[in-house]
Amino acid sequence: MTFRINKLEPGRKVYFASDFHLGVPDAAGSKAREKKIVRWLEMARHDAAAILLLGDIFDFWFEYKHAIPKGFVRLQGKLAELTDAGIPVLFFTGNHDMWMFDYFPNELNIPILRHPISTSINGHSFYVGHGDGLGPGDHTYKVLKRVFNNKACQWLFARIHPNTGIGVANLWSRRSRISNIKKDEAFLGEDEWLVQYCKQVEEKQHHDFYVFGHRHLPLDLPIGRQSRYLNLGEWVNYCTYAVYDGSQLRLKTFEG
Repeated sequence: MTFRINKLEPGRKVYFASDFHLGVPDAAGSKAREKKIVRWLEMARHDAAAILLLGDIFDFWFEYKHAIPKGFVRLQGKLAELTDAGIPVLFFTGNHDMWMFDYFPNELNIPILRHPISTSINGHSFYVGHGDGLGPGDHTYKVLKRVFNNKACQWLFARIHPNTGIGVANLWSRRSRISNIKKDEAFLGEDEWLVQYCKQVEEKQHHDFYVFGHRHLPLDLPIGRQSRYLNLGEWVNYCTYAVYDGSQLRLKTFEG
């Protein structure tokens, strides 16, 4: 898919968010966070030229042919409202919701992107994605990702009844990293693998901004002299997002 905004209209902005991890730590906590995300989307709709969701929006998602995970109707309804109003919304899959297929494109008019993209917005170059499996290290996950993306494995999982498949996945979600931390992710400095990855990309092709999720830490770091890397953080603890106004890209915290 090609996404590009040659010129932003005056007063219009592009919003980026990731790692909502809806579904954890429990139903009540997830629903309260979902309502807050809907308020953020309602805030953004007044001046959004586009909204990019960079993965792990759900802590687990698997689409069966005739079934999807129960819940999250407030988010889906708001997203449908936005796209019906002509605001483009893009969904990048993350490591927790890589099993998105045709439901969001068909029902919500939201395209699904599975890899980082290089694009231009108002004359600035962006490199955007979720961030999982990029850069050095994490070899075990990279192998698992190939397994999870394998069509045969997906077909086999789809043979499991949704009550069992989604139930097992929800149990697994309660043990996930985001369910058991409270702002204790450590900044790794020069060993931040997404920083290393961005520097590798920058050596081959210049981008003004690199925007990723996955890391769970709100970060704004230089990549060389003329590039910046922003990590969007997450919404279990931080409620951070980025907004681009046509000239500057800033990290912000939603307090609403």
